[in-house]
Amino acid sequence: MTATRQRPFRRLPHATVALLSAGVLVAGCTSNTPEDTGGGGGGNTAASDNDEAGDTVTIGFSAPAADHGWMAGITEAARAEAESYEDVELVVAEGTNDVSTQISQVETFINDGVDAIVLLPFDGAAMTPVALQAMEAGIPVINVDREFDSPFAARATVLGDNYGMGVSAGTYVCEQLGDNPNAVVAEIAGIDSLPLTQDRSQGFADALAECGLDVDNRVAADFTVEGGEEAAANLLQAAPQIDAIWNHDDDQGVGVLAAIENAGRDEFFMVGGAGSANAMRAIQEGNSVLQATVIYPSTQAADGVRLARLIAQDKALSDLVEIEIPRQIVLNAPVVTADNVDQYIDTAFES
Repeated sequence: MTATRQRPFRRLPHATVALLSAGVLVAGCTSNTPEDTGGGGGGNTAASDNDEAGDTVTIGFSAPAADHGWMAGITEAARAEAESYEDVELVVAEGTNDVSTQISQVETFINDGVDAIVLLPFDGAAMTPVALQAMEAGIPVINVDREFDSPFAARATVLGDNYGMGVSAGTYVCEQLGDNPNAVVAEIAGIDSLPLTQDRSQGFADALAECGLDVDNRVAADFTVEGGEEAAANLLQAAPQIDAIWNHDDDQGVGVLAAIENAGRDEFFMVGGAGSANAMRAIQEGNSVLQATVIYPSTQAADGVRLARLIAQDKALSDLVEIEIPRQIVLNAPVVTADNVDQYIDTAFES
């Protein structure tokens, strides 16, 4: 296994740590000072001693190859979060899309006797047996984003909300177009065969139905810039009039926006997906059709690192009465617009 052993440096100022954190719940529950409400989309937090240094915790981390802006952001956020704690040593395995290699990485973590494992599996089902091995060896596993097949394969699971992304996007479109029952809504999905794409599309359709709208034109891309540009070009050719577009993914959105510019179309507004820094900057500038994006947090593994540290040190989430870490945390899918973009851009990933 190729891995880098990451030793933390000095502790970052708390405001910086807050910006590097993932979900509001975990960020709030591990703080020992109130946060500035102007950053990260979070609010006030209760005092806690959870951030005080304890016994050193060695955490093994494995994720797929960073061949997509969101996936690169996942690993970067995990590294940054580990660096914010002087008692965390993060061992980062080289990103891979080969299941056999990732299994070998986890087996090495088990043999090395790490204190916890944060794992974003390339294939949740395929990685379930080795995650079970880790759990049986007494090493808590934090499952990130792609779920295992067995509830016994992870001590805790951190998930984004794909269905919620669709609901958020559809609700926003309804807010903008709900008084126009004849509005034409288009959708540029990701890879149609993936459950995450199906969940996003279902949430979008369900939300639109609440205001009497539906998807009039739909194409699927593949989460790449090239695929987004090709799918958008086909959509624009097929639909001479559009009022709103939801594009599932901001990485492929780079290509989508290029196709829109090439076609000279601007009669509609667009909502993005995932929440890239590129998209948020475009929203700030306000000179394109991109009006909003829906976050699918690239900070899930950072939350996984926080949870792994708490579990290994026998700590709990201080804002909950329950003394155990929850088995599952589903992060929110907020809509980012010009009105609130400053709250989210610091934790966004680069496309």
